[in-house]
Amino acid sequence: MFDKNRLILVTNDDGITSKGIKALIEVAQHYGTVAVVAPNSPQSAMGHAITISQPLRLQKVDIFDGVDIAYACSGTPVDCVKLAIDKVLPSKPSLCLSGVNHGSNIATNVIYSGTMSAAMEAAMSHIPAIGFSLMCYSSNADMDTAKVVAHKIIRQVLQNGMAQCNLLNVNIPDVAASALKGIKICRQAKAYWKENYSERTDPIGRKYYWLSGDFINYDTVADNDLHAVNNNYVAVVPVQHDLTAYKDMQRLNEQWTLDV
Repeated sequence: MFDKNRLILVTNDDGITSKGIKALIEVAQHYGTVAVVAPNSPQSAMGHAITISQPLRLQKVDIFDGVDIAYACSGTPVDCVKLAIDKVLPSKPSLCLSGVNHGSNIATNVIYSGTMSAAMEAAMSHIPAIGFSLMCYSSNADMDTAKVVAHKIIRQVLQNGMAQCNLLNVNIPDVAASALKGIKICRQAKAYWKENYSERTDPIGRKYYWLSGDFINYDTVADNDLHAVNNNYVAVVPVQHDLTAYKDMQRLNEQWTLDV
């Protein structure tokens, strides 16, 4: 499966020194020539943010064996992909891999996720993209299972494509590879954060607020990503950036009076 002419862009949101991106680079090197552009510091939950009010900087790094093109970027994960395509890479990549994220990107987390937003930016530029997340938030998470899964998913994409969506969200249970029950193609769960802000006081008496909350599953049908990972399946959700509610287009056209 290795093709030196296959250029693979690897990025993430946990930062260029994270354990997860190193694991993903090691996997990607089995399939093509790897280039890396990733944030110089953690950028979790940045969503699809881009930098417009300050300059962006790229710093060449030499921290990955066998990778000649590697840059730390001062911006967001989406900035990384945009700069990679426009300024860094010698040609358009054949594939973009984002992750491996330290923590889940299940259900509506995909909206906030820097990992998935980086992958989505590539997909919007017509580059097949995959976001990988491991259900473990530890910075020292064991990436062995994630690497096994990444190999399986990447091989499937290279051999069979990924249909019209061009973007996959892959969530991996934090278990040994031998404990995985399989891989499920599924939908995004109807699960949401019930958030609250804890009010606190700093040492000089000023109030500040710290976000916390509970992740609540409102889904009763078992064909979703949250149910899959909770039962030791790898969850693969095809994702699209078109947010149009097509069924409601018809309903609104039928019910609304649209004369001006």
